Amino acid sequence: MLHLYRKQFKLLVKSPLAVPFPEMPEIAGVSKRVAKARYKEWDRCDLTYIELDAGTSVAGVTTRNICCSSEVELCRDNLTVGSARALVVNAGNSNAFTGYRGREAVEAITRQVAAHIGCAENEIFVSSTGVIGVPLPKDKAEAGLRSAFKAPICSWQDVADTIGTTDTFAKGAKASAIIDGKRVEIVGVIKGSGMIAPDMATMLGYIFTDAAVEPAFLQQILSEANGSTFNCITVDSDTSTSDTVLAFATGKAGNSPLTSFDDAGADAFASALHDVCRQLAHLVVRDGEGAQKFIEINVTGAVSDDSARRIGLAIANSPLVKTAIAGEDANWGRVVMAVGKAGEPADRDKLSISFGVTQVAHNGLPIDGYDETPVAAHLKGQEISIGVDIGLGSGCATVWTCDLTHGYISINADYRS
Repeated sequence: MLHLYRKQFKLLVKSPLAVPFPEMPEIAGVSKRVAKARYKEWDRCDLTYIELDAGTSVAGVTTRNICCSSEVELCRDNLTVGSARALVVNAGNSNAFTGYRGREAVEAITRQVAAHIGCAENEIFVSSTGVIGVPLPKDKAEAGLRSAFKAPICSWQDVADTIGTTDTFAKGAKASAIIDGKRVEIVGVIKGSGMIAPDMATMLGYIFTDAAVEPAFLQQILSEANGSTFNCITVDSDTSTSDTVLAFATGKAGNSPLTSFDDAGADAFASALHDVCRQLAHLVVRDGEGAQKFIEINVTGAVSDDSARRIGLAIANSPLVKTAIAGEDANWGRVVMAVGKAGEPADRDKLSISFGVTQVAHNGLPIDGYDETPVAAHLKGQEISIGVDIGLGSGCATVWTCDLTHGYISINADYRS
């Protein structure tokens, strides 16, 4: 499926950091279809309908943005049940800040899908993404669903394309694990390009596995993975109103259900799910609006891991740091500035900074005889690494971001035009 549009009719320019969509296995108990609801004036599929077999466990994390959508509110309510039968994703309209009309639209979708399957309404999960402040057209949603119910089974790449809005490439990831001598598969798709600064997870992401996992344990694993993956990426410091990451476990692999880390294979499964989350998080950053460079920031020596993460995000969200890297300028003083403004314990005279493999400052001073040549060469690449040692403790964290270019301004200045 060719995804041709960024915003309205702006021709997509694929991110230079894009990676090919992987070959992903089918997941037993998952049936996926896409359709055209035509939420915007485009000729592409914009409604995703995924049906799940009875007995599917679900877990999720949602945005902490106070102005969240009705979809997010209902998702939170439904997660308390722990079981899922279907997922609907609408692209082009976030249905956020739309009051009772937005709520009615989501409830109409859940009623329609529940009646189609013959299940409880609280087993239906709905997400919407796109422009804020425009009620989701109920008639288009209902017509789109009727088309989806009759549509042929589609590929994972079709799903990844359909859930996208400003994305320039389809994003998917996979991993596997052995439980009870049985191989279980995990796949995930995600959308996200702008309005990325997780305060939970700032995008729409969906993970599917054929493993049998009890809902409470699936929630524990997903929440832990979220903390060091989706919660450690940023594109522009803005947290969306709609963001949701859901994990569905159909149990079709036939393993004994995982209930805790005491179960055989639980560690392997958790590691595989974390790997999928990390891959998906990186893909979002690689498609950051206008991005030309993928940046990894490693913070060590902080007073705690949480402190290290906050320092890393202060660096990653700094427009001065991001524009310096866009301009391939080895201005490490901007990193010093960002550490100092983070509001976390730091000591100027213990701070050390590296770009790539080259240390540029140590214990609060520039390196004697510092030669900028290798740093300048490093900054000309697409993969940039920055190391910061706070020098106060053992806390550490890794944060990922992208550079800030004229492309980001162009994309967002005409978002609705």
